[in-house]
Amino acid sequence: MPEGDAVFLTAARLRTALDGKMLTRSDFRVSKYATLDLRGQQVESVGSYGKHLFVRTPQLSIHTHLKMEGEYRVYTPGQRWTRPGFTARLVLATEDAEAVGFSLGLVEVLPRADEHTAIDHLGPDLLGPNWDAAEAVRRLSEHPAQPIGLALLDQRNLAGVGNIYRSEICFLRRVHPATPVGEIEDLPALVDEAHTVLTRAAHQPPWRALAYGRQRRPCRRCGTNLVVHLLGDDPALARADRGIYFCPRCQPAPSP
Repeated sequence: MPEGDAVFLTAARLRTALDGKMLTRSDFRVSKYATLDLRGQQVESVGSYGKHLFVRTPQLSIHTHLKMEGEYRVYTPGQRWTRPGFTARLVLATEDAEAVGFSLGLVEVLPRADEHTAIDHLGPDLLGPNWDAAEAVRRLSEHPAQPIGLALLDQRNLAGVGNIYRSEICFLRRVHPATPVGEIEDLPALVDEAHTVLTRAAHQPPWRALAYGRQRRPCRRCGTNLVVHLLGDDPALARADRGIYFCPRCQPAPSP
């Protein structure tokens, strides 16, 4: 699943293609909005919040989520698409650009006044202009028994971290991912690390993974081979069944 930095960069590409321009074509390839025609509407802004994307006209907000396989690609008018047409879920075109959302996990259109309903349940956006570290710490602290490796994935705590960056954050803080939130010595520092990691990934790409995907390869700090484990089976967390990477020496397991 694309993480917060990828969604942030996607919003930037869409902003370049669409922001301030008049739509010459809209094609919603989902049944609920199949008849909606936004030709002649001006795109007022494009933004992201965590893993959510918004393309806004004066009255409406087009809300999309990439989920596992989704992505946007921008073409010039008439240019051949580089993904199969049947996977397209949304097409927004201007005189000089055509933005196509492929395999989007969610497409919905909201009144601008109701856009907040799509994100009210989320924690602070790590890449947002109003990032609130204290609120993220507060939300994490509400569930002291939850392993930090799961808590970081819960978008209700802080928005934008996925499977890649939870591994990186725990590695950088030398915290075992199974450590309960309440046992982390400096939770504000870990939250600050999350903000730093996502900010660097978004503004200085590409991110060079220190832990993620490096199982059986030496730790860059101590040389011990990294491992990957499954962490938890909480069905409330969509990514709880995915492996998290860590160093068994630098990130010792919490005491039973």
